[in-house]
Amino acid sequence: MFQINRDLVVVGAGPAGMGAALSARENGVNDILILERADKAGGILPQCIHNGFGLHRFREELTGPEYALRFVKALEKENIEINLNSMVIDITPDLIITVMGRSQGVMRIKAKAAVLAMGCRERTRGAIQIPGSRPAGVITAGAAQRFVNIEGYMPGKEIVILGSGDIGLIMARRLTLEGAQVKAVCEIMPRSGGLRRNISQCLNDFDIPLLLNTTVCEIHGRERVTGVTVARVDGQMRPIDGTKQYMPCDTLMLSVGLIPENELSRAAGVNLAGNGGAAADKYMRTNIPGVFACGNVVHVHDLVDYVTEESEEAGKNAACYILGKAIEGKGYTFHEKVIEDDEKLEADERKLTCIVCPVGCSMTVRLDGRGGVMSVSGNKCRNGKDYAIEEFTAPKRVLTSTVHADLDGKRTFAPVKTNGTIPKGMLLQAMREISKVRLNKPAPAGEAVIKDLLGAGVDVVLTDDLQP
Repeated sequence: MFQINRDLVVVGAGPAGMGAALSARENGVNDILILERADKAGGILPQCIHNGFGLHRFREELTGPEYALRFVKALEKENIEINLNSMVIDITPDLIITVMGRSQGVMRIKAKAAVLAMGCRERTRGAIQIPGSRPAGVITAGAAQRFVNIEGYMPGKEIVILGSGDIGLIMARRLTLEGAQVKAVCEIMPRSGGLRRNISQCLNDFDIPLLLNTTVCEIHGRERVTGVTVARVDGQMRPIDGTKQYMPCDTLMLSVGLIPENELSRAAGVNLAGNGGAAADKYMRTNIPGVFACGNVVHVHDLVDYVTEESEEAGKNAACYILGKAIEGKGYTFHEKVIEDDEKLEADERKLTCIVCPVGCSMTVRLDGRGGVMSVSGNKCRNGKDYAIEEFTAPKRVLTSTVHADLDGKRTFAPVKTNGTIPKGMLLQAMREISKVRLNKPAPAGEAVIKDLLGAGVDVVLTDDLQP
């Protein structure tokens, strides 16, 4: 085993790690190494093919692969080194980092400073203790997302989803577009944990029921899931007698929360906060000198834009530590999760969250009873009003999906999106057209794979570079 010396080591090449590395370079550190256990940079973003990223950071709506690609290109431009397929297995308090990789075997790195950016992981069935046997067909939402969007496999045909956070809502739509029947989304709390825009676009668009105050209390099946029993719960989250209902299905998908990934933080002696995240101050410093943390290892963020913002603070201050400079500035302000209060509406009123810009105005739309819009309030610009009128008279959507690719005999899937909106009623027909596409040569992000989709005046374009 050999040892090398580096100024800054960043653990994780997701949005937090990439943002921290770029910020450190901008603030004067040249010797930077990013260690990433996967075979591609971007963290979870490559499998998040849906749009909704970048509204705060770039003032435009991007898919996950597009957001990640911007940072990958920036790293390449700055010649910042990334070791992929490299698993960090230990970090000591004096910053000796042990890493195991395909090309270099096992080696140690002595760093002047380190940024912890390992992200988070999903809670599993064991964490929520659902009774029943252990059949195939119980899967977390993130695993299902990877199967569908990266590997091209469907986890099942008849699906019940437990948990209504944004990942669960987005996968309800994705699985429906791919031909599955999502029986229901069950949420043990009295309100959804996801954004209203996702409830509207992911559930209401496809008539998928959202069952609040409801949980899965038993899983049926031996070799494969055959169904689940759901029940309403009381104020102590206990199933209410007489409310149990059997739902036949072949898959139970769990979207029941995320946990900061901090085994390495513990090894380094980093103190953890009550949420399980690394305890970091507003400068993203931990209790170990030279160790900084950012992103979902600190706390699970709602928006990747905030992860980037936080990681830039960590990278800047890690650079100050390495260069012996005093840390200046006010530090990072942590963003609290925005809870949208339910409001009492008149019979002819509807609530709507605008998605045109990062402000995300909460609007009230008054209907005239014939499908028309009488008035729109709550919007801060004309675009919001135009969006509200379109949403209630002729709704349109951007469609994201994947296409088949065969490069050098290797089967893969490439993420795509429509470069404009199409009528909501055309989504399933558009999916059938996209499923016919077969690519057999490399292509850059932005290249059209279908011109003028179904005569709607929009193209289907790649959202990531397609490479062997």
